[in-house]
Amino acid sequence: MTHYRPRRPRTAAWVAVTILLVVAVAGTLAVPIYARSTPALVDFPFFYWYQLLWVPVVGILAGIAYLIIRPADAEAAAAGRGDPAPPGVSPDDAEGAI
Repeated sequence: MTHYRPRRPRTAAWVAVTILLVVAVAGTLAVPIYARSTPALVDFPFFYWYQLLWVPVVGILAGIAYLIIRPADAEAAAAGRGDPAPPGVSPDDAEGAI
């Protein structure tokens, strides 16, 4: 009889994802870094430019984190574990009769 042995989590990948997401959150929550009005750029204080700069940076960091974790999800689905049902079909109906 075959026993299912859970895969060991990819610790290095999760550590990298955690660091990326912590940097994204900490950069916007560290108010003392950007709580000043100088230098001004086109008459806008620094704190506006700093916050707007983080919008694409957070998107890029989140995208990288997704790409790091995505291969693990694809491998699990390819192995037959966690294969989701098609959209609009409940998991009970995915095996045959609708």
